[in-house]
Amino acid sequence: MKKFLMAATLGTAASVLVTTQFAGPLIAQEAEKKSTVYEQLDLFGDIFERIRAQYVEDVDEADLIEAAINGMLTSLDPHSSYLPPKDFDDMRTQTSGEFGGLGIEVTQEDGYVKVVSPMDGTPADEAGMESGDFITTVDGTSLLGLTLEEAVEMMRGPVGSEIILTVVREGVDEPFEVSIVRDTIKLTAVRTRLEGDSVVLRVTTFNRQTFPNLKEGLAKQIDEAGGEDKINGIVLDLRNNPGGLLTQAIAVSDAFLDKGEIVSTRGRNPRDSERYNATEGDLSNGKPIVVLINGGSASASEIVAGALQDHRRAVVVGEKSFGKGSVQTVVPVRGDGAMRLTTSRYYTPSGRSIQALGVSPDIIVVQPPRKPEEEATEEEAKRNSRSEADLRGSLTNNDKISEDDLKLLEAEQKKAEEVAKLREQDYQLAYALDVLKGLSALAPADK
Repeated sequence: MKKFLMAATLGTAASVLVTTQFAGPLIAQEAEKKSTVYEQLDLFGDIFERIRAQYVEDVDEADLIEAAINGMLTSLDPHSSYLPPKDFDDMRTQTSGEFGGLGIEVTQEDGYVKVVSPMDGTPADEAGMESGDFITTVDGTSLLGLTLEEAVEMMRGPVGSEIILTVVREGVDEPFEVSIVRDTIKLTAVRTRLEGDSVVLRVTTFNRQTFPNLKEGLAKQIDEAGGEDKINGIVLDLRNNPGGLLTQAIAVSDAFLDKGEIVSTRGRNPRDSERYNATEGDLSNGKPIVVLINGGSASASEIVAGALQDHRRAVVVGEKSFGKGSVQTVVPVRGDGAMRLTTSRYYTPSGRSIQALGVSPDIIVVQPPRKPEEEATEEEAKRNSRSEADLRGSLTNNDKISEDDLKLLEAEQKKAEEVAKLREQDYQLAYALDVLKGLSALAPADK
């Protein structure tokens, strides 16, 4: 017993000794770290005073401080920044669905501004801007060396004014200029239409209008088709969608899922992690879904594509997405401005982080570049459209066919011709519609 007590006492003493040996250096390190921070703040104060006193021109002290704050934030990652009061107001307006500008979502890469995606129906889209374009100058002024916020500020201007962008595009040998007239951007978050027997939901952005637009548009198209049994599925087109509100991405995903995780966010502190789950109810009642993505699909678009892909609820078609898997929190600060700070990463239901990797489609389909249509002569058109019935002496079809069956055949032929035309205009969408047709052919006959 005495030996046991001795051992216990020695163990306690040893643990105290070890704790002391480790705690001492740790406390010293913390003190040294604080000392270094205070020295750096003193250095900042010295430089600030030297600029005020000796710079060749008078400087605005508030501008200096704002630039220092923004520099600190932008040094963290491309998506963290300081929002002065005006920019903060613009951001809140943009998420509501109407704002002034060019209509492009941009990021920064290698010192230049890179187009993530042009927004449908905006001046930038109509001027031919494409995802992946690099903007090197604005009205002849180089953007090299500017922060992203400074570059974006140069592109802002009064509605109706013209701006000249110099663009570098992969596959084009020389930089070229694009003229754009600024306009008020009124975003329709979701555009819906029928393509044959399929409903196409074109989601352009994730703002407060997105889920209400999607729900209303889907119901309208189903009604116009004559009911759910008249449609073979849904194409959810997320191409060139730069993202937006996380809450709307969750709502759109939930619209087609009955249960399970949609997305999780994980910050530096595990206690700040959050998990978002689907609720019961599927707006499409289990109809097949094809999701279209490309290199301009980012952020919220990737959340939706990743969730539906992981739950095997949809087939993802197109090209690898942009790969923005981080979440920014906008925190109001004194002076009516705000700080946009990256606070977490998001993960798909299977635990995949999309950051810098993107969502890989189940079926890779590259959109071919548009080529000028070659006009065929009338003789060539006739030659290409010949069939067995045009051959001299061909056998006739003696099987009787009802008028209803004949009309059905003609209707199917017309649908096939429409898909063929669409393939020339939008190859990826036409491919998605073909996938839906194949999926519906595999469904049980009683559905």
